[in-house]
Amino acid sequence: MTKTRRIVVTGGPGSGKTSLIEALAATGHTTSPEAGRAIIRRQQAIDGEALPWRDRALFAELMLDHELEAHARVEEATGSVFFDRGIPDVIGYLTLCGLPVPPHVERAAQQVRYDRRVFIAPVWPEIFEQDAERRQDLDEAQQTFDAMAEVYPRFGYDLIELPKAPVAERLAFVLEMLRAS
Repeated sequence: MTKTRRIVVTGGPGSGKTSLIEALAATGHTTSPEAGRAIIRRQQAIDGEALPWRDRALFAELMLDHELEAHARVEEATGSVFFDRGIPDVIGYLTLCGLPVPPHVERAAQQVRYDRRVFIAPVWPEIFEQDAERRQDLDEAQQTFDAMAEVYPRFGYDLIELPKAPVAERLAFVLEMLRAS
């Protein structure tokens, strides 16, 4: 049986991560969606507290739980599975918010591992858009990118910056980089 490769795509909001993940899914790859948007939608539907503009620490805990579940869900998968963000993103988020990183979150990032190579999407003003779930502005997008660029190497990951290119070119770039490794 082929070992599962868990490939993370991270970066700032509005940098084209989800479009790339959707393109990977459309070409038959197994993918895992971003935790944040799903949590925000569910919490808004019930007027919940676990929203980044209400209780950031609770929001981070739900993101961690989602990422742990997503990681475990593909235990028996073969080949590559692509994740729209990973557990280290939770640490980057907490750090960005000026919140302490609880020891259990650090342990999760140390113990629950992804492929050593992580793709990071740079801030791309030409495609950046805000919406009902993405309330961050371009400056916050850059700060998020910077936080992810710091946190992933701290946990032993090698970052590969995605080109600012159409989705099809990004898709080809990712697949070529994985074939070469």
